[in-house]
Amino acid sequence: MKAFAHLSATELRLLSRDPATLFFMVAFPAMLLLLNGSNDRLEVFVPGYLAMVLAIGGISTLPGVMASYRERKVLRRLATTPISPLVLLTAQIAAQLVMALAGAAILIGVAMLGFGVAPPAHPAALVLSFVLCALMCYAIGFVLAALAPRARTADLMGLLVMFPMIFLAGAAIPREGVPGELREIGAYLPLTQGVTALRESWLGDPAPMPFLILSAIIVLGTAIAVALFRWE
Repeated sequence: MKAFAHLSATELRLLSRDPATLFFMVAFPAMLLLLNGSNDRLEVFVPGYLAMVLAIGGISTLPGVMASYRERKVLRRLATTPISPLVLLTAQIAAQLVMALAGAAILIGVAMLGFGVAPPAHPAALVLSFVLCALMCYAIGFVLAALAPRARTADLMGLLVMFPMIFLAGAAIPREGVPGELREIGAYLPLTQGVTALRESWLGDPAPMPFLILSAIIVLGTAIAVALFRWE
């Protein structure tokens, strides 16, 4: 447990020292909210931006980090120590989650205190949807890290998957603003279920189906990542 806590703190420190990760996960969503401050339905944007924070960390940042550890033989060296590489993976998840919580706290603070957005209708469901959406993004990130031969390739793959997903899934802009055919494509993207669960939890009347689909994607993504992931 002590090793896990130490590694998690180290991973969080490394993430916070990356200017791009710090900006896009912590500051960027709040800035987008400020830019949309004149919108009469600002509460519709907040759940999507929460999903965007998680997608930036899990789908865009995490694959490059894990692929770089493999490329620099960090995972192989850890295998010769009492610390299992699995501890490093869970520490990376913990660090990502803390960073995402920081971004979410700032975003929600700006929305509620700065613009008077009403609090979430179902806080417990919102927490559950946030955690499930985070785990789903991390599962996708680990699959990308497993497929990428190098860290730079993982970075590129993460961006190529993350950017279309946040726009078509309704994270960057509400799905109502996406053209018809593109909106239909977005309905099949994993992040759409995360946005839907977060949005229904915030605005009221969350349905169970998005939570079940998110859980299924987490199980499937984790199984694929475990099967494909290479430690060296």
